[in-house]
Amino acid sequence: MPRKPAAPAPDDSAPSAQAPARGRKRMQMADIARLAGVSASTVSRALSGSPLIPQATRERITELANSLGYRVNVGAANLRKRGVQTIGVVILGDSMQMISDPFLLSILGSVADTLDERGMSLLLTRLKADRQHVLSDLVESGQVGGLIVIGQLTLHDYLNELTRNGFPMVVWGAPLPDALYPVVGGDNAMGGYLATRHLIEKGCRRIAFFGDITHPEAGQRYLGYTRALDEAGIAMDPRLLQSFLFGDSRIREVIDGWLNQATPFDAIFASSDVTAISLMGSLNERGITVPADVKLVGYDDIALAEHVHPTLTTIRQPTGQAGRALVDLLFEALAGQPRRSIVLPASLIVRESSA
Repeated sequence: MPRKPAAPAPDDSAPSAQAPARGRKRMQMADIARLAGVSASTVSRALSGSPLIPQATRERITELANSLGYRVNVGAANLRKRGVQTIGVVILGDSMQMISDPFLLSILGSVADTLDERGMSLLLTRLKADRQHVLSDLVESGQVGGLIVIGQLTLHDYLNELTRNGFPMVVWGAPLPDALYPVVGGDNAMGGYLATRHLIEKGCRRIAFFGDITHPEAGQRYLGYTRALDEAGIAMDPRLLQSFLFGDSRIREVIDGWLNQATPFDAIFASSDVTAISLMGSLNERGITVPADVKLVGYDDIALAEHVHPTLTTIRQPTGQAGRALVDLLFEALAGQPRRSIVLPASLIVRESSA
């Protein structure tokens, strides 16, 4: 009886649809992301059919993955899905930018409301500079789908590195010239200019500045301050510059130390409303009346500004717009769209403290 021909031996050199060829590296999500020009998290969401990613982008990434024989790791995908509906909000700082700061609370409230409208939740954490790795851990572990970072502090270079690596992120802060990450922030230089010009128009010539000019936002407010002085032909007296960190718990100690120097002044521009309100208290204790003896302007326009006595003239930052803009830019990053930044307008709100 003739023998049946033997079945051909399997060709181990040809890759199957389910496994990589021997000796060849398995295609990774990072490879797909690099080829598609998007972040790995965008690839993950596109392949899972997430509505966060535009349909055209989902289809393009899916076609690319299929053409390269990429298969989703179902177990890892399931782990990631548990964090897809959560956005991480990280406040950078040590003693600075306390979470209880009224301006920060206003921004957080706006972010939370905007995320809620989109059916998403918020994971809030505070991060010191020596724990910067937590930023990447939050995304890579699948706890959050993206990051909203409040403040640049000393982590500017690290934030740039995360952006180069494709992390979906947006930052509230100052739009620095070499920032690779998307930024939402106020027009700090214009705000500083408007505040100082207003005091000059009120007849003030010895205008003190309270703020840490090495901080990105306060530094830009200081540039606006010096511009207004220059335009008015007023020489800057270095004794009128008092370095002061946002949220520093030693606020009254710093203010009293400066006042004890008895430097002549007729106005103060404070780089935050909290600082301005603390200045009001210290001046009042010394019998110095605002605005009769000293005129005062703050920054932020927190809710308390119109309820103190006298009511506080300040530069308003639109926190409602800020929260919505932060979420919008983060969703653009998640969708793999080109990065952009938003500068929100600063406006002078005149009240009794500069009357």
